[in-house]
Amino acid sequence: MRILVALSGGVDSSVVAHLLKEQGHDLVGVMMKLWTDPLAPEVMRALPTKCCSVEHIARARSVCKTLDIPFYVLNLEEEFKTQVVDPFLEEYGKGNTPNPCINCNRTIKFGTLLKKMEEFGCEKLATGHYARIHKEADRACIREAVDTRKDQSYYLYGLTQEQLGSILFPLGELEKTEVFALAEKYKVPLYDSYRESQDLCFFPEKEPSAFLKRYLPPSESGPIKTLDGKEVGTHEGLPFYTVGQRRGLKIGGLKIPLYIVRKEQKSNTIFVADDGADMQNELVASNCVWHGNIPDQSGEVPLTARVHSLGLKTPGRLTRNGDSLHFRFSKGIRGIAPGQSIVLYDNELVVGGGVITG
Repeated sequence: MRILVALSGGVDSSVVAHLLKEQGHDLVGVMMKLWTDPLAPEVMRALPTKCCSVEHIARARSVCKTLDIPFYVLNLEEEFKTQVVDPFLEEYGKGNTPNPCINCNRTIKFGTLLKKMEEFGCEKLATGHYARIHKEADRACIREAVDTRKDQSYYLYGLTQEQLGSILFPLGELEKTEVFALAEKYKVPLYDSYRESQDLCFFPEKEPSAFLKRYLPPSESGPIKTLDGKEVGTHEGLPFYTVGQRRGLKIGGLKIPLYIVRKEQKSNTIFVADDGADMQNELVASNCVWHGNIPDQSGEVPLTARVHSLGLKTPGRLTRNGDSLHFRFSKGIRGIAPGQSIVLYDNELVVGGGVITG
């Protein structure tokens, strides 16, 4: 089979290429050059955890040379800026907390890259994601990876049936320790500076505040209030805070920590509550995507759900209404932030998900 392999210069995608070559497939290696913040401090632009650096390209090229397969660098900066970065900034400007990785998977990694797959005459696209694809009757859905600590199913819920039919996740059945063992077997180098990719790839800072300040119009400061209306502090602008946040509020003189429970755009106000009072039991989401056995719209369906990529799955009951959903948790949880996604599971299988609106 002729397979397009998406390479990042990291261990995971390098092992994928070696595995598929060992299985006898005809491979084409590609690396995406994505948009990165040109206004970021120059000293921070080439961090080892960030993508698209000269070092990462050289490592990916070296893998392809070792395997004697062609290697191409695809310049997708414009597409990435338009389809991922700009919507990210737009949503933050509205006071929401978007998840650009979910959007990137849907539009770039398994959108634009699948079109490139066809141009290269390939039948499948393989990546180093930790997830599995489960076929049921005539439909497909995402299944959690065997290594639940590395599982990336949350980020992949937005893929369509057509996209799922063209994708391979060779690492989904492996533990990370097994991947490292394969890297040693295949002599994939672990560089002294090697660290797992983390945080968002298009700006160098760990948190988005500095990036947002570089690209969003100046934000007005406003009050931080408790739910009963008592003013306890001042915020620097709604985009720089998220629901569930505790640190960085600069509220002094209190014996108990306070958590953000709501951002009100109209009054430019952040509302906080103490530990426990900030928990929420339900949410509404829209722009839903469904996989596998699509939940019926009559009655409630018992499922588990994540509202963060690494959050624990919490049981609850789903009510589906066309393109939107209502989910009621069995217990209160923290950090239900508009703009983030809820992803629903039936045991290991991703049933679907949507963007949280309230």
